[in-house]
Amino acid sequence: MELWLIRHALPVRIDGGTGPADPPLSEEGIRQADQLAAWWAPHGVDHVYASPLRRAQETAAPLADAAGAQVSTVSELTEFDAHLPSYVPMEELRADPVAWQEAVDAWISPEAEAERQAFRRKVVVAIDQIVEAHRGERVAVVCHGGVINAFITQVLHLPGTIFFEPAYTSVSRVISGDTHRQLVSLNEAPHLGALVVPATAR
Repeated sequence: MELWLIRHALPVRIDGGTGPADPPLSEEGIRQADQLAAWWAPHGVDHVYASPLRRAQETAAPLADAAGAQVSTVSELTEFDAHLPSYVPMEELRADPVAWQEAVDAWISPEAEAERQAFRRKVVVAIDQIVEAHRGERVAVVCHGGVINAFITQVLHLPGTIFFEPAYTSVSRVISGDTHRQLVSLNEAPHLGALVVPATAR
């Protein structure tokens, strides 16, 4: 089967509140989700899965509509930091050197990596179940950068849980057979109409 791992489109910024941040898509994010659907749906999608978070659900909906597919929500596809009261897009976070350094220090700490190892195990089990349920089909999984990294680092047998920054609405494709998995592509975003440069590279 062919698995498409898709990062959600650009959400709005939430600078804190009384509960976990669950932002909707921004105007730009809505355009990105529509571009994703227009480019990728004609290739054919048998089923769409999504994280329960709004930014993933709102990205998945146009793709599923265009492909004539169903959307199934899987709680294990939720991002690892979904409990936080703030959501700041990577580009905006990168523009604040102090906040950026604090975030990087948190991400690379041994404690954070230990938590992500457990997170990876949960993600892999959930996606493996999706794969097993859709042998011979093409399935899109709309989720988050941490989820995508968790699964692909497992496919590539990497020791760490994060190694690249998926672009908003980028597609990373994995072929899963009876005895092996193969990474076909990483971070594809031709539907956005421009070369994508990660925020972390700026």
